[in-house]
Amino acid sequence: MTVATKTKVHNYSAGPCILPREVFEKAAQAVLDFEGSGLSILEISHRSKPFEAVMAKAQSLVKELLGAPDNYQVVFLGGGASLGFHMVPLNYMKLGGKSAYANTGEWATRAVKESKLVGDTIVVASSEDKNFSYIPKGYAIPSDADYFHFTSNNTIFGTQYRQLPKSPVPLICDMSSDIFSRPVNVADFALIYGGAQKNMGPAGATMYLFDPERLGHTGRKLSPMLDLKNHGAKESMYNTPPVFAVYVSMLTMEWMKSVGGVVEMEKRNAAKAKLLYDAIDRLPLFKGTTAAEDRSVMNATFVMSDAALEPAFDVMWKEAGISGIRGHRSVGGYRASMYNALPIESVQALVDVMEEFAKKHG
Repeated sequence: MTVATKTKVHNYSAGPCILPREVFEKAAQAVLDFEGSGLSILEISHRSKPFEAVMAKAQSLVKELLGAPDNYQVVFLGGGASLGFHMVPLNYMKLGGKSAYANTGEWATRAVKESKLVGDTIVVASSEDKNFSYIPKGYAIPSDADYFHFTSNNTIFGTQYRQLPKSPVPLICDMSSDIFSRPVNVADFALIYGGAQKNMGPAGATMYLFDPERLGHTGRKLSPMLDLKNHGAKESMYNTPPVFAVYVSMLTMEWMKSVGGVVEMEKRNAAKAKLLYDAIDRLPLFKGTTAAEDRSVMNATFVMSDAALEPAFDVMWKEAGISGIRGHRSVGGYRASMYNALPIESVQALVDVMEEFAKKHG
């Protein structure tokens, strides 16, 4: 085996994560001189015509790539999806009403906690009983709930909804870590939201894609900063948006469109995931940590059958120029995050290391 040198870093970071090289190059140029203006993208006014065009393009690309209905709106806000956890019940749970949630991991747990601060919150499905190692199935969503919320992909535990749920009530999804990785039927959702720092751009922006007709019916008076309807009406410009994060997100979405959109992303992601999971299943030194049918295409989690071998394995993958595959501090083991911009060559580099290690220690 020829091990990759450190001049090539294979970035498996769970987020902020790898983005396309051409996006970095364009963003770097814009930091120095944005579109020949003599000003940096970091210093231009968010009210300037050039940035208004950037925002409009970013909003348009979200809808185009996901095939959203014409009436849906897109806003980019700060605060991360963690702020979104609180904004969701404020904007969708009626006074005296209730919400329904599926709890499939750390971020879903936090979303449930935020909803409970606002009103009656029912957890209708949970995989906490087996340390979030699977996606619950066969549960009923109450028809009198104001909405049903789920997390499509669980970065820490490595599970993913392979089939998105159908709901008798408005469907809301935190898609922070798998948005743009596969086609979805946006019309099925009242709201899709997620932090940009996985498949879309750098940390600092959260995207909300929603049907404005589903808003404003809670009977609750909201701060304008927490009111999605207000942000939609102001076209994401109620206050200063995260300018640079929106710009880089726009560049990333342009890249996605240029290579074939989410259909092509789905094809590439499936190939990467198959390559790595096949190695995990084939090599006895490695073992997957989630139910096979619920494995995440974005975040592959695995452990070693003999934990005492971890230090030696760590040395080998670091020497191969691989970065960011240690598991989340709360679960240990390993996590390989294979977001849209990670090339399959990087996955092959990891598989090569795993196979070489297995030959030496198997």
